[in-house]
Amino acid sequence: MSEIILTADNGAILGPIAKLLGWIMNGIYYLMSLIGIENVGLSIIIFTLIIYAFMFPLTYKQQKYSKLTQKMQPELQAINKKYQGKKDQASMMAMQEETQALYQKYGVSMMGSCVQMLIQMPILFALYRVFMNVPAYVGAVKDIFTKPLEGNTASIVEEIMATPGYQDKMTDLVSNLKIATRPAADFTVTDPAALSNSLVDVLYKMTSSGWEALAEAFPDLADMVTSVSTTVSSVNNFLGLNISETPWYVIKTGFQNHTYLLAIGALLVPIISYLTQVLNIKLMPQASASNGDNDAMAQQMKMMNRTMPLFSLVMCFTVPVGLGIYWISSALVRGAQQFLLNKHFEKVDLDDIIKKNQEKAKKKREKMGIAQNQISNAARIKTKQIEESSGKMSFAEKEAQLEKANKAKANARPESMAAKANKVKEFNERNNKK
Repeated sequence: MSEIILTADNGAILGPIAKLLGWIMNGIYYLMSLIGIENVGLSIIIFTLIIYAFMFPLTYKQQKYSKLTQKMQPELQAINKKYQGKKDQASMMAMQEETQALYQKYGVSMMGSCVQMLIQMPILFALYRVFMNVPAYVGAVKDIFTKPLEGNTASIVEEIMATPGYQDKMTDLVSNLKIATRPAADFTVTDPAALSNSLVDVLYKMTSSGWEALAEAFPDLADMVTSVSTTVSSVNNFLGLNISETPWYVIKTGFQNHTYLLAIGALLVPIISYLTQVLNIKLMPQASASNGDNDAMAQQMKMMNRTMPLFSLVMCFTVPVGLGIYWISSALVRGAQQFLLNKHFEKVDLDDIIKKNQEKAKKKREKMGIAQNQISNAARIKTKQIEESSGKMSFAEKEAQLEKANKAKANARPESMAAKANKVKEFNERNNKK
């Protein structure tokens, strides 16, 4: 049962990717701790830089595909215009063949961009899981809750679990503080490992008011709660902000406690996130628009480009600051990569790239030539069989055809070529019998 509710993601696809990324994140945190820096926020930034550096080859291929697609847009639009309004099967097949031929001309795949996105998306989703649940992947952070701190003989998790009625108290705290964890914290299970993991998830997401509520719920552990909360705050501190708290919470408490600089810092997180997303969109190569369906698609893209940064702005108020830091740092890295790629492709001869792509495609077709011939031959044989089966004569038709042939044979003139052929045939048959 404990495997089902462990804090780490155990999904069939994202689970292994998240564990690999978590292992890298844990290594970064460990190396930083060797030089006396234990900070999750800074680890997130370094981690983001490393991950996007590894994904740069995919980004490069995607941008090259975008540039080539942009170059072939006029020809692609001409094909669309040529068959605009034609819905019959022959026209649709002709349009598909001409479009495919155009992609082959430029040496790119019709699914080129999708493949790059399909590879990157699981990585990005897995990153989200890691940053949302750091203790599940960074052992040093989890140890704050599961191992005794200096001056204590037991960990805070052990002390809480040793307190009678702790399940009800923790359930009430989670409900009152609106702490959301993935998976949802469950204090009704009997597995000690599952209970420990649920406690770690909840404690890591505690705000300053949450730690105060925890001390009130467990008065005998007040000193330990203060000690652990101080350690967690130090680890989660980034430019004065607690990365486990949401910007909205920090803004609200900042104005209540007259800590206006803290509130302004929290407000800057979603604003900077919005601006960096807009910068990314501005740097991305934009395909030229055309009339008809492509124009409608271009309008949809423009609408998406406007709404996505706004979505980031709104969401950033309600997610932990740590996730906002990731959005900002990843947007800045993508922006820097895009700027350099734009400069690079300005100097690159796209015609040369097209020729190289065509040569690669030609070699690939040559390698597949034998298989293609086998398929074509099989198709022709199958077609011939179908034609023969569909053109079979009845028994009466065969008899009539045979009778007609015999009459022609009997009526053939001795001097004719048919008569001579018959004589040669009869002669050969007699000799074979002998």
